Amino acid sequence: MRRCYPTVDGVTATTGASKAAAGKTIDAAIATITGEVTEGGTVQLVGFGSFSTSERAARVGRNPATNAEIQIAAAKTVKSTAGKAFKEETFIPFV
Repeated sequence: MRRCYPTVDGVTATTGASKAAAGKTIDAAIATITGEVTEGGTVQLVGFGSFSTSERAARVGRNPATNAEIQIAAAKTVKSTAGKAFKEETFIPFV
């Protein structure tokens, strides 16, 4: 699994764990979340957000180059919602 090095460094600085241990922990957490969502479950990380799957119905779209109608197949997608604490921490008001 690809590691996000700033995240590994942040976990290492916060916990005092080695980079290898922090990387393994992050990899395990991501694999667990991915597995649960893949199986149709919902994962909620309190304060951070939630991840779930969503069904998108088939629909008709348009080819912008030719303006012809095209059929867009139904799809299963991942849905994420930011948690309240995360939103409040990252909110930047328009001035």
